[in-house]
Amino acid sequence: MEWKLFADLAERAGDRRVAVDVEAGDTVGDALDALVEGRPELRERVVDEDGGLRDHINVLRNGKNVQTQEEGLDTTLAAGDELAIFPPVSGG
Repeated sequence: MEWKLFADLAERAGDRRVAVDVEAGDTVGDALDALVEGRPELRERVVDEDGGLRDHINVLRNGKNVQTQEEGLDTTLAAGDELAIFPPVSGG
């Protein structure tokens, strides 16, 4: 499965797209753990001290925010899911 990363998250990960070793039946949390593994700067930016997702980070599965429209990090992945993660976006 592959993550799409945006803004400074892509910089911290070293790429805008990062493949992780998870499969259908795993959770978004499993995919997030795989994404930040070995990437301490990215982990610090997206994961809080308790291992949860920081409030200001948005995680989407197939265009839906997992925190508000699905089961959070416990959301089960299906084959072909698209994952994206990005920091808050501001504008004027």
